[in-house]
Amino acid sequence: MNTTILLIGHGSREPEGNDEIHAFVAQWRARQPAWRIEVCFIEFAPPGLHDGLLQAAQGSQRVLVLPLILNAAGHVKMEIPEAIEHARAHCPGVAFLYGPHLTACEPILAILQRQLRQCMNALDMPDPTTTGVVLLGRGSSDRQANGDVAKMARWLQEDGHHELVEIAFTGITWPRLERVVQRQVLLGMKQIVVLPYYLYTGTLMQRIGRQVAHLRAQYPQVRFAQSPHFGLEREIFELLEGRVADLLEGTPGSLLPCDGCKYREIAHDLGHGHSHEHTHAPAAAPAPTPEAVVALAAGGAPMHRHAHAPHGADHAHGAAHPHPHPHPHPHPHPHETATA
Repeated sequence: MNTTILLIGHGSREPEGNDEIHAFVAQWRARQPAWRIEVCFIEFAPPGLHDGLLQAAQGSQRVLVLPLILNAAGHVKMEIPEAIEHARAHCPGVAFLYGPHLTACEPILAILQRQLRQCMNALDMPDPTTTGVVLLGRGSSDRQANGDVAKMARWLQEDGHHELVEIAFTGITWPRLERVVQRQVLLGMKQIVVLPYYLYTGTLMQRIGRQVAHLRAQYPQVRFAQSPHFGLEREIFELLEGRVADLLEGTPGSLLPCDGCKYREIAHDLGHGHSHEHTHAPAAAPAPTPEAVVALAAGGAPMHRHAHAPHGADHAHGAAHPHPHPHPHPHPHPHETATA
């Protein structure tokens, strides 16, 4: 096997959350027994990013780096790309290909819709017109990450019959759950469904459970339902398997643009979060593209026999172009979410 898939989880202070990610990896290995799948964590659990990348490179010609993260902010845009650069410097014969995070998409929407239906079935009066919905995210200093939560809430409302679908956050940004529930009660909602936008458990999921319990006591006239976090659903496996196929085939857009972006390095040197609200000027000395490295390293038996056609996703080409996804970081601290 000359290709390794490295799954990157956030990590949690709660061992149960890290155990769930290991359980996910075990199930994925069972789904794909021919693949070499490894895991590392951004924080709170071993192995860390640098160790995980170096371990994945051992005996491999190619490492596919896949963040098991819903929304992209500092970790996805800054820390992981920096760790990949470090690994490239220490493993010059290995190609590291960085795939996108899970992001707001139809498969994630399908999971949220299923959880919402289950919560509605648990209520005494499953009437969507009198049932408010709160999609509860972690919260980030990155407005695009928060915007992805808002996008999912809007999609839930577009494809359903609920008149009131709102977002709330557990930290860093606003509004918070208590204020959104207060507003929905004032608007006449008789029931409220809280949908945590979380992949795995941790201290924040425990906090959400306590908050909902307090809200039940504060509003005894309102029925509350709370869905669990999600992460072991088939849609997540299928999303990642699609990422693998795209990276191996060299599909345009399969590489995360933050990998190799010189503006990320400038933002880091200035002590700011990375913003992609810019155009890319011609590069003086373009580095080899990940696809070119893959072509040089393609001497073994790949997991799939596909041609690796070059595409425009990497940042080393010369023509200036507007960046496809603006995501400014208004605060100097690059961390993407509240503590897990």
